[in-house]
Amino acid sequence: MCYIQLPNCVMRPVFARLLFVALCAIPFLTATAFAQAQQTLRVQPIVRGDQVLVSFELANGLTDEVRAAIQSGLKTTFTYTVELLMEVPVWRDRPLGAAVINSSVEYDNLRRQYLMGLRIDGRTEESRSTTDVSEVRQWMTTIKQFPLFRTSVLEANREYYVRVSATARPSNGSILWPFGSGTSAQGKFTFIR
Repeated sequence: MCYIQLPNCVMRPVFARLLFVALCAIPFLTATAFAQAQQTLRVQPIVRGDQVLVSFELANGLTDEVRAAIQSGLKTTFTYTVELLMEVPVWRDRPLGAAVINSSVEYDNLRRQYLMGLRIDGRTEESRSTTDVSEVRQWMTTIKQFPLFRTSVLEANREYYVRVSATARPSNGSILWPFGSGTSAQGKFTFIR
């Protein structure tokens, strides 16, 4: 092995720069880890009849920054990408279906109401208005037993899982908004026929 000895006058500035970069990166890494630790996405798939019902909740998804953006009248949308996958040993898991759920809210300052909308794969499923902030939180962060997939694509006695990825718009460029570049989780189930 060959070692190259650099003079100390070269090593000190290089080491100082590396140390400076490492120390500057610590707050950003800590902030990202803290922001992702605050948001927890829980996923629960259930098979009922010929449907796979999907429930999930993004705990602490409505951060102070998100609430402030909503109160300012800025339309805010949480996008949930839901995928149904079959576990395949020693190979890439096989996708069987996907759905995109957009849950949005916009505050109308004149009427003092929150206008909420729910779209699945581009189709409007539901829209309503409310004055209750807790209903807005529930609307934006919780989906309960939505029939997103059919059991006709499933094979009996196989392991499956539903993966949910969440992102928010507008992202405003902040690491702390509300889950940075996104968060995801999955819930497993066995299809027994």
